[in-house]
Amino acid sequence: MSDRTPVLVLGLGNVVCTDDGAGVAAVHKLVREYELPEGVVALDGGTLGLSLLPLVDSADQLILIDAIKGEGPPGTQVRIEGDEVAGAVYERLSPHQIGVADLLAGASLLDRYPKRVVVIGVVPESIELGLERTPAVEASIPELVERVVQELTEMGYPPTRSESHDESNRSADHVARTLGL
Repeated sequence: MSDRTPVLVLGLGNVVCTDDGAGVAAVHKLVREYELPEGVVALDGGTLGLSLLPLVDSADQLILIDAIKGEGPPGTQVRIEGDEVAGAVYERLSPHQIGVADLLAGASLLDRYPKRVVVIGVVPESIELGLERTPAVEASIPELVERVVQELTEMGYPPTRSESHDESNRSADHVARTLGL
């Protein structure tokens, strides 16, 4: 068996479908603003679905960041764990949901389902074609990142604020926002 990844964080979604790109934007912000401890791998999983199986089946714990249909207005934070995850990936994620459902089902069939799977996300306003997230969802991205940081800390892998992320990174942040990241 290959090397295990203690915690895998995957930002999911389609950045050309407005709010569906919230998970991808959040994982990019996490990586820009935080130093992740050894044992944590954070990646942009986009809409890759089953292509992510080799990463997921080597993870002990998995955090998925995504746009999630839920109660409350757009921008509302959502957290799903345990038995609720399977149903949620079929019913509450956006157009790429089948890929995520297949990904988790594949890991289960291989008997390599992570010990713990947590889905952290935000209620979208729109998943129509568009490069910019709606104002409510865009405003919720910092809180989404903080929730991931809190989750990692509770798992025993506390990220630390990156010293290199300061005012000098404004132009890089602007470029990333322009690209929907």
